[in-house]
Amino acid sequence: MATPFDSSDARESLFHPSSDITEMITLPAPTDTRAADQVIALTRAWVEHAVIGLNLCPFAKPVHVRQQIAYRVSTATDEAVLSQDLLAAMMALVDTPSTTTDTCLLIHPWILQDFIEYNDFLDVADALLEEAGLSGILQIASFHPDYRFAGTDGDDVTNCTNRSPFPTLHLLREASLDKATSTLLDASEIIERNLATLSDMGHSGWEALQRQMINSLTTSENTPPAAGTVTRPPSIRQK
Repeated sequence: MATPFDSSDARESLFHPSSDITEMITLPAPTDTRAADQVIALTRAWVEHAVIGLNLCPFAKPVHVRQQIAYRVSTATDEAVLSQDLLAAMMALVDTPSTTTDTCLLIHPWILQDFIEYNDFLDVADALLEEAGLSGILQIASFHPDYRFAGTDGDDVTNCTNRSPFPTLHLLREASLDKATSTLLDASEIIERNLATLSDMGHSGWEALQRQMINSLTTSENTPPAAGTVTRPPSIRQK
């Protein structure tokens, strides 16, 4: 459980109220005892404000309400350790009833900060899923601070639908996705709606949302519960 934030401790926090988004986050060393709690807190705030707040994922709110998200923070600084952490997260998810934990966000702030390197690692992640015999049981959705879909420019605001505070691998149960998609909008309709939402917001709107998200953590004594997400069209990894 994430440590509650006290406004009196804001100067020591990972997050800083600011008008400049680039000055809002200070990433501590992975050995910092508060690092994991704060990384999770910001990721939860992103899910609450962006994923659910903008309704980017209609599957998210039920999982959020039932608190069926597992947040795991990898302190890996190399891909070998990250692969081990990813495998452990996969096995923990399939070994846990979906009524307890339906999905998992594996956050890895200290590795693959470069999107191209992260994008290349997605092939490693898919191969690991296959080797573990979990293909068709789980799937991996990708989120990154500099996410870019194939065929888009880096500054295209619609990329923000998959831009998370930290590099993140999202493990989803195929059965849960099938159940959700059978009762909600068609995936293509969700995608088109999301593109329109971000286009209407523009970069200034997205940056304002990020400021609101981070500033709320420096003044709130509580952190919001978790939420899920939705898979998206091919990213730049697909050639």
